[in-house]
Amino acid sequence: MLTADHISTLVRDALREDAPWGDITAESVIPADAVATAQLVARVGGVLSGGEIWAAAFRAADPRLRVDLHRPDGRAFTAEDVLATVTGPARPLLTAERVALNFVQHLSGISTLTAAYVAEVAGTRARITDTRKTTPGLRAAEKYAVRCGGGHNHRFGLSDAVMVKDNHLAVLRESSGETVTAALRGIRERVGHTTHIEVEVDRLDQIEEVLAAGIDTIMLDNFSCDELRAGVALVAGRAVVEASGGITLETVAGVAATGVDVISVGALTHSAPSLDLGLDITIEVEPGAPSGGIRAAHSAGG
Repeated sequence: MLTADHISTLVRDALREDAPWGDITAESVIPADAVATAQLVARVGGVLSGGEIWAAAFRAADPRLRVDLHRPDGRAFTAEDVLATVTGPARPLLTAERVALNFVQHLSGISTLTAAYVAEVAGTRARITDTRKTTPGLRAAEKYAVRCGGGHNHRFGLSDAVMVKDNHLAVLRESSGETVTAALRGIRERVGHTTHIEVEVDRLDQIEEVLAAGIDTIMLDNFSCDELRAGVALVAGRAVVEASGGITLETVAGVAATGVDVISVGALTHSAPSLDLGLDITIEVEPGAPSGGIRAAHSAGG
């Protein structure tokens, strides 16, 4: 959940990082009485995410700035669409513009890539989910962006659910001397009855001993499509089946067609390119008196 408090913290920290002692450029170049209007304009099509963070960055810089969002998060748009407008004192508007753009470009890139994956699996039972491969400090925002693109969230962090991977299993075997099934049953006894347990396997012959422990989800890691089909048949509804490992836009439809329930894709958050959104700014040196067409268009510069 991306709360108002979380948004406020993200924006405050980002503005403090970018202008810890003020914006000396805006303060020395822009007249104190200058006002500006800026439009957030799409250079390409995509799916919006981060609009409220974009707005919050300007409001935090100066509450006199008026922000109007013309598209809600999760809504698709096309090139040249005007997504939002901000009007008010030019100095704080220019101070906040890069922070605001960084957030909305990054998050809209995630939501747009997620929407592309979701479109590829339409008509199948598979859900597209993210992973914990997120930018430190931005996990809540990035996972929110995945939802804006029509995807779903995997566990938020290590405190949410038990996920036993190959390294965990190796330690279990060495330390306890028990079978995999017995060791996994021990986990079930130690955690709360509402705690979800997922186990990763990388071979078909591991499936039965894992399922015998009564786990909730089994992750088939780096399986071929033929192996995934065989794995789904072996599981036979006894657990949720998740496919993971190197799944791309080119391969995700084939993975979904194997009958898996969940497809987790780390690339949604760790490799999504920022979306090309620009801020077109018009500055008036005196209120009500145009400056002769002083304009600036920002999309990716410093």
